[in-house]
Amino acid sequence: MHRSDIVQAATLLFSEKGYYATSMKDIARAVHLREASLYHHVTSKQEILLTVLDQELDSISSDVSAVADSALSPEEKLRSAMQVYIGRLSQDINLSTLLLLGYRTLEPRLRAQHIEHRDRFEQIWRHIIREGIEKGIFREVDVSMATFAILGIQNWMVAWYREDGPMKTLELADRFSDFILRGLRIDR
Repeated sequence: MHRSDIVQAATLLFSEKGYYATSMKDIARAVHLREASLYHHVTSKQEILLTVLDQELDSISSDVSAVADSALSPEEKLRSAMQVYIGRLSQDINLSTLLLLGYRTLEPRLRAQHIEHRDRFEQIWRHIIREGIEKGIFREVDVSMATFAILGIQNWMVAWYREDGPMKTLELADRFSDFILRGLRIDR
């Protein structure tokens, strides 16, 4: 038994049942262990949740970072980053909701660890905006506030997005980025 198997099973259970409704017994059962044996691999459900949140966020960060580090223009980077992020969020709305809100259930020490990951993710978006400002494409804005607005627009879709809805994720990303870019661009 590998710890990664436990984390993978817990991720699926948290996504399907929710964090609170998933017990350590459920996780142990999913990986064919006794509950007591599970504790040889992990210390707590909180530790598992932190690992799930960090792994998911690191994976998304890697995808968005690849866009931010590309040779695209800042406008194209913002649009592509939003397509990537919205695409990832919409793959599993339950898991995305856990990613965006689950940190609140972490005890303070673990929450602080996870927030470091979240802060690094936010820095990717800030970098794109700063680059646009420095290149004279985006107007001078409060980079932190713009980043929070961009992420807030995308993150909140976990509350209302439906896969069978009238718009697919790529169209949503394009509409959102059009809206945001209109506010960021310098009028010429």
